[in-house]
Amino acid sequence: MIPVPAGARVWLATGHTDMRKGFDGLAALVQDHLRRDPFSGQAFVFRGRQGRLIKILWWDGQGYCLFAKRLEKGRFLWPATEGGAAAALTPAQVAMLLEGIDWRAPIRTDQPRLAG
Repeated sequence: MIPVPAGARVWLATGHTDMRKGFDGLAALVQDHLRRDPFSGQAFVFRGRQGRLIKILWWDGQGYCLFAKRLEKGRFLWPATEGGAAAALTPAQVAMLLEGIDWRAPIRTDQPRLAG
């Protein structure tokens, strides 16, 4: 798992991003389009046009960390574009996103029927 501290927020950049961008290009997107501080210690998640690749940018206090994951099958589920807005995710939602699970409405496999 990505070593983002437990108290740090994770932001999902809606829409798609040019995945050729690296550290500086993604940090500029955070600052200019998402209107957030890229040096805040929060993590920012970006998705490519085809939906198979995501990148996560995070400032750890000493420098930027850039994590990438590409799915061989399927696509990462993403919210609709809202004019460059960012959506906050919980650590559980980030874990589901990285596994390719629908983090917006996960389906539980077992529903309790009877207590005791």
